[in-house]
Amino acid sequence: MKKLLLIIAITLFAFVDANAQVEYKIITSVESIVPSGLGRSRIVSASEDRNYKDFTSQRTDDKETDKRNKSDRSEIRVKNFEETKLLNFYNIGGIRFQNIAANDAVLSSKVNTMIQEGWELAFVTSAVESAGKGDGNGIFITRFIFKRNK
Repeated sequence: MKKLLLIIAITLFAFVDANAQVEYKIITSVESIVPSGLGRSRIVSASEDRNYKDFTSQRTDDKETDKRNKSDRSEIRVKNFEETKLLNFYNIGGIRFQNIAANDAVLSSKVNTMIQEGWELAFVTSAVESAGKGDGNGIFITRFIFKRNK
């Protein structure tokens, strides 16, 4: 009897784990690297969902079956989102390490809040954008990818 109960319990746990669904949420920080503090820096988080399939087409070499994506870009836009102000990396005097520390404090608060809400930080990816040599304009972007069980 004990063996039967053990087998049933293991089977139920395996079934629950196999069917566990995970959802992901992306939080993006955009920090300006425009000299003189003229840029804008923010943490952005969408409050609406979008289905990528609504904006995707299948392209082929066959002209008869090739369907160009004619979806309206305005349908992709999200009007409900959370926006948190951050400080710019630069001001008139140059790079501001105090601003970087302040942004770190705000970002830490956001990450900690997400974790308290049951999200787990799964991945972090970052990049810098600039037009090239001699261009002092650009952004430093970081994407925080969180996950949690539904």
